[in-house]
Amino acid sequence: MAMKRSELVTYLDAYLEVASFEGIDRSMNSLVVGPLDREVHTVAFAVDACQAVFERAIEAGADLLVVHHGLFWGQPLAVCGPHYTRLKTLIEGNLDVYAAHLPLDAHSEVGNNITIARKLGLQDIQGFAEHKGRMLGFKGTLADGRSAEWISARLGFKNPLILPFGDEVIHRVGIVSGGASSDVLAALSDDLDCFITGEFEHQYYHDAAEGGITVIAGGHYVTETFGPLALMEHIRETFSLDVVFVANPTGL
Repeated sequence: MAMKRSELVTYLDAYLEVASFEGIDRSMNSLVVGPLDREVHTVAFAVDACQAVFERAIEAGADLLVVHHGLFWGQPLAVCGPHYTRLKTLIEGNLDVYAAHLPLDAHSEVGNNITIARKLGLQDIQGFAEHKGRMLGFKGTLADGRSAEWISARLGFKNPLILPFGDEVIHRVGIVSGGASSDVLAALSDDLDCFITGEFEHQYYHDAAEGGITVIAGGHYVTETFGPLALMEHIRETFSLDVVFVANPTGL
């Protein structure tokens, strides 16, 4: 199967509500690299827009790469050094790039955080952790109660940082993927038992300890594979396009 790239981009922009994040997200979202309209046969998905991912996506025969962490972050970037090489690789490899940063965190169907919540089997799922008027995360309840170790294993976290400051049996959970240490304050405000994120900063350690909440940091990269994978399956099922996930774990 194939479809016009413009049609797919229009669909992604609407489905992910990209326009609603203007002025909120410092990432440049939507199509960020690409020539005039063309047909798309194979779409690759990945967490990061980086050289290794570009090369593997091109090897896989992808026409379009959809990433969570894009190429442009709120200020002009000189086309020199690694950035030059990246763009040169994309142009010569005929690979277009679409970025969805906060839209793919906050999405209620295929976002990083809702996908984690559903993987855990949370009940009574609600929006959580406001950022400039938008809820980026989700919170809910583990009806049976689980340990931090069970949660980590369920989510496939290999070497998670666990700060076990809360009750051993966890019921109320809040989730914000990636680098969202400050949202532990929202978790404390909502009287949650556990806060799940990607990486956790030293400056919030004492807030967690003194607030009596367990923190699980599963890794920035790992926690942000959930959304791209879910979006990939959605695109495959919706348009019958060939899709491929390009894994490039950083261990961070």
